[in-house]
Amino acid sequence: MRALYDRLKQLFPLGEPTWQRPDLAFVTVPAEFLRPALLHLRDREGYTHLVLLTAVDWIEDEQFQLTYLLSNRTQARDIGLRAMIPRDAATMASIHELWPTAATYQRELREMFGIDFPGSPRIEEDFILEGWNDIPPYRRDFDTLKYAEENYSQRPGRETHDPATHMKQQLHPDGR
Repeated sequence: MRALYDRLKQLFPLGEPTWQRPDLAFVTVPAEFLRPALLHLRDREGYTHLVLLTAVDWIEDEQFQLTYLLSNRTQARDIGLRAMIPRDAATMASIHELWPTAATYQRELREMFGIDFPGSPRIEEDFILEGWNDIPPYRRDFDTLKYAEENYSQRPGRETHDPATHMKQQLHPDGR
């Protein structure tokens, strides 16, 4: 894996790798170099399988982190490419023509985070949250409690328990 990182570093401006295991590393690449790096990994390095595409909301930095996890099944190795994009009007180029399964991930990220992938198939259609009209719920500024209080009524007889105290009482009813 170190040799792969060294080859990529010669071609692209990469951040330092994060090694999760000997066969799994994550590395940050500037958003404008993401597509060429993905193409290189797929076409030259044997990373032909897109395992997943996910996002993290770094609200404090006003950025989203997109992570593209690729697998080289022949060598049983995985690499994750991370790209940071601005949170405000978040947009990233679609990769659905490189890996058709990316279209599904991109639809989910658009709906749940508000990240747009122009040109991705069916990107404008509701995916999971039919009729949703609030801010995307995976954004960290989405107020889950406020949304629940505004949209769901309290059921009579429902009790709320402090989880730690409740579990202690369940596990040790005699108070020991």
